[in-house]
Amino acid sequence: MNIAWFILITFAVVGGQAYIYHKWGLLRIEYTRSFNEKAVFEGEEVEMIDEISNKKLLPIPWLRLESKISANLQFQKTSATDNEINSGDYHRTLFSLMPYQKVKRRQFLTCTKRGHYQFKTVSLSTGDAFGISERFTSVSSTAEIIVYPRLVSMENIPLPAHSWLGDIIVRRWIIEDPFLISGVRDYAYGDPLNSVNWKATARTNRLQVSKKDYSADHHLMIYINFNQTEDFRIPIVDEALMEEALSYAASIAQYAIANGIATGFGCNAYFDELDKKPIRIEPENSKQQLTYLFETMAKVKIGTSTFIDFFLQEDVDRPLEGTDILLITAIMTDGMKETIKRLESQGNSVEVLTLQSEILLKKANEKVG
Repeated sequence: MNIAWFILITFAVVGGQAYIYHKWGLLRIEYTRSFNEKAVFEGEEVEMIDEISNKKLLPIPWLRLESKISANLQFQKTSATDNEINSGDYHRTLFSLMPYQKVKRRQFLTCTKRGHYQFKTVSLSTGDAFGISERFTSVSSTAEIIVYPRLVSMENIPLPAHSWLGDIIVRRWIIEDPFLISGVRDYAYGDPLNSVNWKATARTNRLQVSKKDYSADHHLMIYINFNQTEDFRIPIVDEALMEEALSYAASIAQYAIANGIATGFGCNAYFDELDKKPIRIEPENSKQQLTYLFETMAKVKIGTSTFIDFFLQEDVDRPLEGTDILLITAIMTDGMKETIKRLESQGNSVEVLTLQSEILLKKANEKVG
């Protein structure tokens, strides 16, 4: 009889606690996820903070947290514990919570690829101590991390041999302003007659001309052509090449703005798969502009929204004037050359940074063969 009662009581206790945890195990469980930085550059580390609270008297023997995390955010081995499992794009970790306890777990991630990573939901599951019952729920998570393109040294960017983005970048954008006079100088062969300063000439008995001061009124637009063939509907075959282009664009933008140059950005890619609109940001010169450019380049999808000819034609039609354009592209078509000529005829200067791709070259050779 004693054994029978013992078995009966044991079943009652086990069944009772299973019922309790099934009904109230996830009650008043609060969870938040955050990062110690809003944005980092590709290759840098970021700290992810999971914070979970049990705001009730009932202890939680185990609570499993599961979330989808891109494989591009790699967990460092030094931050992993015996209670964590990383499998592909999924991360699982276990907690044990006493009544009214809050647990904060910090883990370091290495951001291996540019992008905008958002964490919308996290799955929580718990049960009784004997594993008889288990209950699941999903909670929203607003955490996000922006990974900027990797920055490279200007010396490692294959700019044209006579590029105006060299050591004299500031001087390149400083042009004479006819309304600003900084003094006079002796007349030199080739000076226009309307620049002669007759008062100074009479005073010195030598022909003098007004010396113009300078103003930095030119702007830089950095464009990336995401077309890798003459048909923009063909999918991009060399994604690494476009990542390289974005890295170049980010590095040049940082260099230009650091030197006081109003800089903008544009490309024939897009942000939204459902609304594929090309991207164009007008030039400005500020730290906020640089951050905006970095964030834009981080969020760009690897794909094409339109052909580069149509994208450049918009500048012709505006019309765009007095702007320096750097076009980063893997191809150069006759149509692009004609559009560039029209842009230059409107008072713009255009330089082309040509991307080299072994994959595209191989495909071109196969097509010829």
